[in-house]
Amino acid sequence: MAETIADLLNRTLVEAGVERIWGVTGDSLNALNDSLRKSGQIDWMHVRNEEAGAFAAGAEAAATGALAVCAGSCGPGNLHLINGLYDCHRNRVPVLAIAAHIPSSEIGLSYFQETHPTELFRECSHFCEMVQDARQMPEILHRVIRTAIGERGVAVLVIPGDVALQTAPETRAVPFPPLAAPRILPDDGVLAQVAELLNGSKAVTMLCGAGTAGAHDEVVALAAALKAPIVHAYRGKEWIEWDNPYDVGMTGLIGFSSGYHAMMDCDTLLMLGTDFPYRNFYPEKARVVQIDRDPGALGRRVPIDLGVVADVREAARGLLPLIRDGRDDRFLEKARAHYRDARKGLDDLATPRKEDQPLHPQYVARLVDRIAADDAVFTADVGTPAVWAARYLTMNGKRRLIGSFNHGSMANALPQALGVQGAYAGRQVVSLSGDGGLAMLMGDMLTAVQMRLPIKVVVFNNASLGFVQMEQKAAGYVDTNVSLQNPDFAAIAREMGYLGVRVTRSDALEAALRQAFAHDGPALVDVVTETQELIMPPKIQAEQVKGFSLYAARAVLSGRGDEVLELAKANLFR
Repeated sequence: MAETIADLLNRTLVEAGVERIWGVTGDSLNALNDSLRKSGQIDWMHVRNEEAGAFAAGAEAAATGALAVCAGSCGPGNLHLINGLYDCHRNRVPVLAIAAHIPSSEIGLSYFQETHPTELFRECSHFCEMVQDARQMPEILHRVIRTAIGERGVAVLVIPGDVALQTAPETRAVPFPPLAAPRILPDDGVLAQVAELLNGSKAVTMLCGAGTAGAHDEVVALAAALKAPIVHAYRGKEWIEWDNPYDVGMTGLIGFSSGYHAMMDCDTLLMLGTDFPYRNFYPEKARVVQIDRDPGALGRRVPIDLGVVADVREAARGLLPLIRDGRDDRFLEKARAHYRDARKGLDDLATPRKEDQPLHPQYVARLVDRIAADDAVFTADVGTPAVWAARYLTMNGKRRLIGSFNHGSMANALPQALGVQGAYAGRQVVSLSGDGGLAMLMGDMLTAVQMRLPIKVVVFNNASLGFVQMEQKAAGYVDTNVSLQNPDFAAIAREMGYLGVRVTRSDALEAALRQAFAHDGPALVDVVTETQELIMPPKIQAEQVKGFSLYAARAVLSGRGDEVLELAKANLFR
């Protein structure tokens, strides 16, 4: 039989190294489904919601560094993909989205389930084109794959269901060639200017992000030469925190006071591979040098004195021999001492509670960190689980930490855990899920059972949208519409085919985690945590003090004074 467009797509994806496609099938995907069935070379990962499929593909791409694929059927199937694809695109991971479309003869006629996918996906992709004629393949297909890999982002291929059934054009049979990542070398003259500025600075702080991936040793060596503390952005944590005597923690709302002050007190800030977005956490008077492979990132958050377009590894290598010896280390030692105090303060909060009191979430995160495998992959939901992951998970060069750190979407951790586990069958994958996030895409807990993915889910069950609740209190509002009436998540998990354990006492947590992590299959530990736990930012501003005072007064006046007492008991009397 002649090769169809669907067969050509299938074969090319195999040649490009794709092993699985995450999605929900539909009639507009029938041709592709049948081609996958006949060839048997690519697994269809049957999720319950296309949004989960996009999150899963993004996590697979983040974990492996290779192209991952998701798919949605026409109309609503495509629309479900969008939130997950925004996350993939903003995380800069190579994902190909196959967006099936209505019959080509009906496009523009308000057909059943009609949307305009080339318009819908334009903002969350580097490339989005529709195949309207079989003769456009394989050129469009090769372009979409190369764009996703080369740009490290989302590329979308739109295919009407009837076009997928058409006979592929006869062309010279050329297997899809691999695409190697380029090296971006810095200009020698610009590096000399950067070195001159750094050599003339007495207090340099380095802010390191995800762009330091693969450059750990070079960046640490540069910090040693500059006698500079290293502050890491969240996405830089897994790449630069470990084996690093110069690391002084994070800054930002969920960071450490030591990271905040190391940036605020420097006279020169050296930004390496980071797009840290919060302007009010940048120093106002320091000179700023930024190095990034993306020229569009330079000066986007803070005015810069010098910008360098280059890979961080190449730039750090080039700078190191240009840094003069004999630098004073007093600024560094002050920052390190501050970090030790901040770290101790955080560790002191990770304590068990007596009897059946709701657990401190810090204690839960600390035990997860201690018990998890040395090469575990963690996914963390947006909100309070992301805070506890940032503060209490220890990276070591083998562990990974994946989340919705740029897009900030709820419900990311569970589907991202599915994606990583699909790529690494024998590796421990732990989802740190919030109760709100888990409930939002709970249907895809079934995917772990059906697809035999032995993920481990730890639920921080505080019966609230905890981070939103804190934001409301900090702004002086009585927290409203943030409480959650939760079920016994462990009981639901057991009905789905998981090992499900519910923990309501601190002294039962370790045994529950060990049992779940050792289980040969998916497991969920539902941990009842303190609702009133506060997340203190690295700098308490006058507006926040005023806000909490207003909250307390309003709570008492509205008959919720008992909440103020619970807040004090949970956080002050430790």
